[in-house]
Amino acid sequence: MTQTTEAVATAEESPYVNRYKIHRAWFVAAVTFVTIIGAAAFRSLPGLLIDPLNEEFGWSRGTIGAAVSINLALYGLTAPFAAALMDRFGIRRVVAVALTVIALGSGLTVWMTAAWQLLLCWGLLVGLGSGSMALAFAATVTNRWFTERRGLVSGILTAASASGQLIFLPLLSWIVETHHWRPAAVTVALAALTVVPFVWLLLRDHPADVGEKPYGAKEFVPKPAPVAGAARRTLTVLSSAVRTGPFWLLAGTFAICGASTNGLIQTHFVPAAHDHGMPITAAASLLAVIGVFDVVGTIASGWFTDRFEPRRLLAVYYALRGVSLLFLPMLLAPTVHPPMIFFIVFYGLDWVATVPPTLALCREQYGDDSAIVFGWVLASHQVGAALVAYLGGVARDVFGSYDMIWYASGALCAAAALMALVIRRRPAVRTGEPVAVGQAGLTSA
Repeated sequence: MTQTTEAVATAEESPYVNRYKIHRAWFVAAVTFVTIIGAAAFRSLPGLLIDPLNEEFGWSRGTIGAAVSINLALYGLTAPFAAALMDRFGIRRVVAVALTVIALGSGLTVWMTAAWQLLLCWGLLVGLGSGSMALAFAATVTNRWFTERRGLVSGILTAASASGQLIFLPLLSWIVETHHWRPAAVTVALAALTVVPFVWLLLRDHPADVGEKPYGAKEFVPKPAPVAGAARRTLTVLSSAVRTGPFWLLAGTFAICGASTNGLIQTHFVPAAHDHGMPITAAASLLAVIGVFDVVGTIASGWFTDRFEPRRLLAVYYALRGVSLLFLPMLLAPTVHPPMIFFIVFYGLDWVATVPPTLALCREQYGDDSAIVFGWVLASHQVGAALVAYLGGVARDVFGSYDMIWYASGALCAAAALMALVIRRRPAVRTGEPVAVGQAGLTSA
C-alpha cells in the first residue's frame, strides 16, 4: 500500500503531469510515427535499384534480389532481439543506433564496385538496422504507453511506414531517373540521420519516465527494471512459443503476408511494370498510391480490430489479397488505365491491414511476451518476403516474366485465409500472467 501511495504521489508531483491537455502517450506515438516515416526511405529504394544496377554493373536480377533477400531476412530476424534490447537498454538508444547503422550502410553503397559489397552494405548493414526499426518497435511503444486504443494505435504506427513510402518513393524514383541511383542512396542515408535527434530528444521509454500512467490505465505503473540477458530471454520466449499451435499459424500467415507485399509487390512491381513498357516514374507513383491507401486501410483495420474478431478480419484480408493478385498479370500495360488504378487502390487498402489483428492475437495468446513473440512472427514475415524477393528475380531471369510469381502468391494468400480461421481463441492474458506452454492449440473458427 505504501509503495503504491508513493508511486501515485511521485506521479502527481512530476512537472510533466497535467502539463498537456492531450495524454503524453499520444505525443510519444506521434514521435514514433515520424521516426518510422523517416526510416521508411530505405524501404522505398530496393525496387528502384534493380534496373540501374543491372545496367551499370551487369549483375543479374537474381544477384540483386539476393541482396534484397538478405536485407528482408535480417529485417525480420533482428526484430525479436531488438524488442528484448529495448527492454534492456531502452527504446531511444536502440532506435538511434539502428538509424545510424542504416545511414552507414546506405551511404557506403555509393562506392561499391562488386556484388559482395551490395550484399554487405544493403543486405547486412541496412538489414540489421532496419530490423531494429521493425514493427516490434511499434508493438513495444503500443504495449508500454497504451492500455486502451491499442488496435487503433498499432494501425496508425503501421501506417507510418506506408506514409514514408508515399513521401520518398516519387522523390527517389525521380532522383534515380534524373541523377542516377547514387544520389538516391545518399538521400536515404541523410533521411535516417535526420531522424536521430528527434528520437533522442523527444522519445521516452516508459510512461513512468515522465510521471504518467499509460493511456487508459487506472493506476500508475512503475517502470520495470532493465531486463538482463536480452538474447537469452528472446530465445526462451521463442522456445515457449514454438510449442503452441497459434504461433505456427500466425508465423505462417505472416510469412505469406510478407511474400505478397515486401517480397513481391514492393520489390518487383516496378521492374515488372517496366517490362510492359511503363516508365519507372509512373510505376513508382503507383506504389506511392498504394502507400496512400495503405494508411487508410491500416488505420481502419486497427479500428476494426478493437471491435471485431481478429481471426475473421485476417481471413477476409488474405482472401481479398489473393484474388487481386490473380488479376494483376492481365492489368500490366505501358500506360496507367482505370482497372490498374482499381487494383492499386484495392491492394493498398489491404497492404498491411493484417498487422493490427496479428498484434492483437499475439497479445491475446502471449501476454507480456507478446512484443517479442510478434518479433518472431515478423521474422517469418520477412523470411517469406526474402524468399519471394529472390525467387521473383530468378523467375524473371529464367522465364522472362513474373506471371508465375503472381499466380503462386495468390494461391498462398488463399491458404493464409484458411490458416487464420483455425487459430484457437484464448481469453485475454492479464498483465504479468505467463502463458503456459502447450495451452494454445487449434480449434475451429
